[in-house]
Amino acid sequence: MTFSGSPITVFSTCPQSKDRGAYEYLQAVRDVARWSEDAGCRGILVYTDNGIVDPWLVSQVILESTQELAPLIAVQPVYMHPYTVAKMVTSLAFMHGRRVSLNMLAGGFKNDLIALGDQTPHDERYERTVEYTQIVIGLLRGEAPVTTHGRYYDVTNLKLTPRLPAELLPEMLISGSSPAGRAAAQAIGATPISYPNPPGEQEGPGIGKDFGVRVGIVARDSADEAWRVARERFPEDREGQITHKLATAASDSHWHEQLSGRDGGGELDARGEPHPYWLGPFKSYKTFCPYLVGSHSRVAAELAGYMRLGSTHFILDIPPSREELEHMGIVFAEARAVAAG
Repeated sequence: MTFSGSPITVFSTCPQSKDRGAYEYLQAVRDVARWSEDAGCRGILVYTDNGIVDPWLVSQVILESTQELAPLIAVQPVYMHPYTVAKMVTSLAFMHGRRVSLNMLAGGFKNDLIALGDQTPHDERYERTVEYTQIVIGLLRGEAPVTTHGRYYDVTNLKLTPRLPAELLPEMLISGSSPAGRAAAQAIGATPISYPNPPGEQEGPGIGKDFGVRVGIVARDSADEAWRVARERFPEDREGQITHKLATAASDSHWHEQLSGRDGGGELDARGEPHPYWLGPFKSYKTFCPYLVGSHSRVAAELAGYMRLGSTHFILDIPPSREELEHMGIVFAEARAVAAG
């Protein structure tokens, strides 16, 4: 069972370089990319921050290791000029004949931004990302030389060579958890991505039908088996919980504050089973998204709730094995059927 043939777009996530040697990390990138492509994922999210290797170089490894998988490259405006982003996209297309997608960032870890001399307020960062992305899109479309005299960027008669084939124009995603993020998504024509509440409490972004969610999944034939696997993978970690609290105190991220204010999840529900929505890994600083844990059918029902609200994109957490992606494929196939019914 795979994600292929679905109107739903599924991305996996690439491993990070933290706490790994170079050989081990490169092998993990190649493995996860190949598993993801074999499972039918459209693409794979590649993180960026001050503490990990460059996402463009990682994406080069992904392109060399797969046939069709599209790296979803996180783009931090503080790191590079918009012309450099457009040049990287068209250069990869020229060399590989492949499309990439772009995950446009407005923020990041606050201490990373301060270290780079950027103390721009939260909402203004989204305004800057809009201006930034409009230059990137204008260059990639190549309809005319780009001239912008904006608040943050100033370019005159800027052209991109080699030109990007129209069919390789990147899909754009952006965080849409805050009003500023949703407005930015609308301004640049990007899919807004949120870190969701449980489906019964989740709302669409309010700017149209299509949006996406970032969520991890552990599913098995039975809820007991799924929770056993989940708790073995993400055991209680007091040190991680302290790190999470420190990160929350230093963050101005809307989604981080929103999730941090919720209970950890996993409490028994009316069926006498742990509720599938679980924040244990997030609150132990092991990952940056909620998890859905339970039987295939129960997790599928939760995913179907997001689909009914209009979620067309799902970004999954880093898969630890090929087997995990197979279980996720079972869940998505059932969720599509439930949502359609």
